[in-house]
Amino acid sequence: MASITTQTLIEHETIRLKNAHITSPVEILDVDKGTPDEHVPRDPRLIRLTGVHPFNVEPPLTALYNEGFLTSPELFYVRNHGPVPQVRDEDIPDWEISIEGLVEKPLVLTFREVLQKYDQITAPITLVCAGNRRKEQNIVRKSKGFSWGAAGLSTALFTGPMMADILRSAKPLRRAKYVCMEGADKLPNGFYGTSVKLNWAMDPNRGIMLAHKMNGEDLRPDHGRPLRAVVPGQIGGRSVKWLKKLVLTDAPSNNWYHINDNRVLPTMVTPEMSALDSKWWTDDRYAIYELNVNAVAVYPQHEEEIDLATTGPTYTVKGYAYAGGGRTITKVEISLDSGKSWRLSEVEYAEDKYRDFEGDLFGGKVDMWWREASFCWCFWSLEVSVANLEASNAIIVRAVDEALSAMPRDMYWSVLGMMNNPWFRVAITKEGTKLKFEHPTHPAKAGGWMERIKNTVEPEPANEINMKKEEVNRVIDFQELRENSSSEKPWFVVNGEVYDGTGFLEGHPGGAISITSSAGLDVSEDFLAIHSETAKAMMPDYHIGTLDKASLEALKGNSTTISDESREIFLQSRAWTKATLTEKKDVSWDTRLFVFDLEHTKQTLGLPIGQHLMIKVQDPSHNKAVIRSYTPISDTNLKGKMELLVKVYFPTATTLGGEMTMGLDKLPLGSQIDCKGPTGRFEYLGKGQVSISGKKRQLRSFKMICGGTGITPIFQVLRAVMQDMQDPTTCVVLDGNRLEEDILCRSDLDAYVETDGRKCTVVHTLTKGSDTWTGRRGRISEELLAEYAAPEEHSMVLICGPVSMENSARDILVAQGWAKSDLHFF
Repeated sequence: MASITTQTLIEHETIRLKNAHITSPVEILDVDKGTPDEHVPRDPRLIRLTGVHPFNVEPPLTALYNEGFLTSPELFYVRNHGPVPQVRDEDIPDWEISIEGLVEKPLVLTFREVLQKYDQITAPITLVCAGNRRKEQNIVRKSKGFSWGAAGLSTALFTGPMMADILRSAKPLRRAKYVCMEGADKLPNGFYGTSVKLNWAMDPNRGIMLAHKMNGEDLRPDHGRPLRAVVPGQIGGRSVKWLKKLVLTDAPSNNWYHINDNRVLPTMVTPEMSALDSKWWTDDRYAIYELNVNAVAVYPQHEEEIDLATTGPTYTVKGYAYAGGGRTITKVEISLDSGKSWRLSEVEYAEDKYRDFEGDLFGGKVDMWWREASFCWCFWSLEVSVANLEASNAIIVRAVDEALSAMPRDMYWSVLGMMNNPWFRVAITKEGTKLKFEHPTHPAKAGGWMERIKNTVEPEPANEINMKKEEVNRVIDFQELRENSSSEKPWFVVNGEVYDGTGFLEGHPGGAISITSSAGLDVSEDFLAIHSETAKAMMPDYHIGTLDKASLEALKGNSTTISDESREIFLQSRAWTKATLTEKKDVSWDTRLFVFDLEHTKQTLGLPIGQHLMIKVQDPSHNKAVIRSYTPISDTNLKGKMELLVKVYFPTATTLGGEMTMGLDKLPLGSQIDCKGPTGRFEYLGKGQVSISGKKRQLRSFKMICGGTGITPIFQVLRAVMQDMQDPTTCVVLDGNRLEEDILCRSDLDAYVETDGRKCTVVHTLTKGSDTWTGRRGRISEELLAEYAAPEEHSMVLICGPVSMENSARDILVAQGWAKSDLHFF
């Protein structure tokens, strides 16, 4: 029988959980009203990591730790990729899960049958997001993932049947090797799904189960109500919520989320490389399953202070640790001298209490006495002298598991920023009689010693991408460069090297003019300021030689900024021209209308409809030029002025803000900016005719999809159509925003609809509309596109907005039948 002590402890824990259930949240937070999740009650203490929606949160680290071994459902971390499926109480008994694929006996089980036909077990399991501690990687170099702090984990008692029992009912075939799981959360790239090996699911030591309860209460919506998979010892992304399918296969899942998420690519793979070559994502060697060893200090807390004059002689440092694959943490070590020596902490294994327990908990049998695998976090502590803390500059923590896997000293950066587990360091600074402690980062705000160091220390120069073809040793002089500087054969110079852009005239995203306007020029500053690592890595393919020194000096002596007041057209494709800021208007809290004077009052901008211009602003913080492309909102026929509508990206707790937009916002009236153009592959010629990379097409309609200030190129085309009474082209505009006040150009859009509702349709959708908003709600979705942007002959889709919106729209439109050649992204 279990000892009285263990039995009593667990009974007390059970009472605590039941009492917590009485006070669980029932109100919908204001921030969730008007979103697809407005049916989900939530705890306001949770730290939102991806804005309002989708819901991705972690609890405050100290609150998580202070709850003890088991985490209450309201503070349990959440990783959602999209809206939470809404499941009514009355529908839960008939919730269905199918077992199909390589099985002898395909099954469809109802939730009622899952509870009644299979033995129920209850087990403590810690779930950990693979992104835990990712913000540290993002401080070093931005990954593709959002910034988790050190509280992306939680522990609960899960109740439900073993997955192996469910699978045996369907009699897996011999060639079945994997279990593919799929949830009910419908996302831009299909339903969320992933897979694990079948022999893992069938192994009782791995503890893989289906769960319908968490800490004795039914699963809450954010945690997979009514049924989820729980895969102990592996990353949280394998524990599929809102479970609908178990599909046995002979290969890993081909689900979009299994392939494009939860991977650690080699550290030398850049985001641009991974975007260009899909092999990095389909190589299953880089998929993450088992958790790695990790440990974090909770006390001292971030920004905690102790007064040397009043504190006691010792301080207890404490925190948590975990390992993966069922391995036990064998030691947690602390260093106060930069890793030269280590001290062994005390480790408490609360999970072991349940190994000694006999009986049922929350309707499931606790059956752990025979199992040695460890699937939960443990707590460590070490009492250190305050004098030693005063003499140290950091508390360093590392953990080791039973396989002797140890946390590394240094970070392994990767594209997705996952599995971050270098030594955890708490910085110590002395201010007078006080010691102040700093964690590496904080998920909800700026601060932490990593950000402080990054802002105060000169960064090491990044590895320079080689843009030269090694075998090329040809020397080119000024005369030869000039002879090959035509629109048909555009040679240009970057960092003293000569490149032939002829082969990329058709494929350049900015159109051929982006290359031909550089012909015969030294465009080093502009090229390096604009282009990504991916573009730079392509340059050796176009490298043809080196410009001799005398010619390079002569070329640099030629000015690329001209001002000629006799010109009727302001923009120049081969030279920068200056515009003067004369007016700035606040459109909303983060959107500005900038009005610039051109060189003289009779001058027009000279920008074809649907194209862009480049703007260069000097950033005083690092004394270098920032260059970006924009589409003005002003009429192309306006003389003497240019109006620019810009959303200002201010810094947040997880981002540094937009260099160009903040630079523009800080410009005083009278300042000058440099402009060059036009650029772009698309041009609207009028009456339904468009030109794309010089090739003309005749259209009957446009579907226009935009978000935020992405409306500016869309609006230019729409205005051209609507101002020409003889233009028969019809337009449908789908405009996605967050709040009603974020809708830009609304009065003009309304006027176009009122003037000719058959020719122009405008649909606004808001992700956070007020109670009085009567329009559409949510993001630009599959349903909205099917309703208003179904494929048509002689039609084209124009898209401009946030990257996530563009990517989602692309996938949905192609799936609905649009050819990729009919989609244009500004």
